[in-house]
Amino acid sequence: MVVTVTPPPTTRPPRSEGPEDRPRRIRLRRGPSDLVFRGVARTGGLVVLAIMLLVGTFLTIEALPAVRLAGFRFLTTQAWDPAGNNFGVAGVLVGTVLIGLVAVSVAVPLAVGTSLYISEYAPRRIRPVLVNLVDLMAAVPSVVYGIWGLYLLQPRLLVDGDQGNGLPRWLTTYFGWIPLFQVDGYDPRDPMSSPTALTASTFVAGLVVAMMVTPIVASVMREVFSQAPVGEREGAFALGATRWGMIRAVVLPFGRGGMVGGTMLGLGRALGETIGVFLVISMVYVIQPHILQNGGGSISALIALRYSEDAGVGLAGLMAAGLVLFVMTLIVNFGAGLIISRSRSGASSDA
Repeated sequence: MVVTVTPPPTTRPPRSEGPEDRPRRIRLRRGPSDLVFRGVARTGGLVVLAIMLLVGTFLTIEALPAVRLAGFRFLTTQAWDPAGNNFGVAGVLVGTVLIGLVAVSVAVPLAVGTSLYISEYAPRRIRPVLVNLVDLMAAVPSVVYGIWGLYLLQPRLLVDGDQGNGLPRWLTTYFGWIPLFQVDGYDPRDPMSSPTALTASTFVAGLVVAMMVTPIVASVMREVFSQAPVGEREGAFALGATRWGMIRAVVLPFGRGGMVGGTMLGLGRALGETIGVFLVISMVYVIQPHILQNGGGSISALIALRYSEDAGVGLAGLMAAGLVLFVMTLIVNFGAGLIISRSRSGASSDA
């Protein structure tokens, strides 16, 4: 026998008179300290943006006479003769990029090793000391690096003991088949060849700038590496990984975006370096693709060299050169910010 139980019909309770039910609005009451901090942070950000906009506007207005006279040829001309209306930044623009690439190629391995040692290997007692030393290196004036590169680094690079086989000569001897390391009119295998052809080069200037860039890149990478998740670190150790295995499996993948972003920030600093390059390099206004050969240039060094001499159209040309460097640096820095914000480490740090 099957008994069917019919549930009673559901009835809605009678609607009470009065206002309809609505979602309750939750309001967050910020304290005075939060409001002050928010206002200061917002004001600081707006002031920085306003200053950048004013700098770009000023350079654009001052560069208009040169831009109208030279036009697009300003980016392709390899000369600087404002009196003859023949001036451009092609040579120093290529030199700026080459110096930045040399600096980054040297600074990034040093920064990676330094940041990994500080965050992963250094004892806790000396870790703050090492962090302070790296930060102090970033605070050293660029003129000090320039003097160091001119009077100490360059002579030691050109002469190795009593044989005179320095690093530039070794590079052009064994890698001279690469156009980047060729030196015109210089035979590295001839013991009587003068090392003067290897002085004041893009390579030497890049090494000087690398010493300035390394602390900045190392600071960014160290912060990123230190934020690697502790649970993943311990999980790697629990699975039997060595410390280096844990670094390869956890720390480096986590900090990949920060490494790229720090490298690009260092490149932005290298592109705009002035005094260190100005003291070391021998200025030429043509494209110099051989980084070991005497002569080179950068936009910032051009401005420092000719600012007190040029007037009128020449001064406007220097403003146009500064505008090119300003735009180039902004693109590199914005690219670095985007990479950091979209990386895993950047998203974790923002949280």
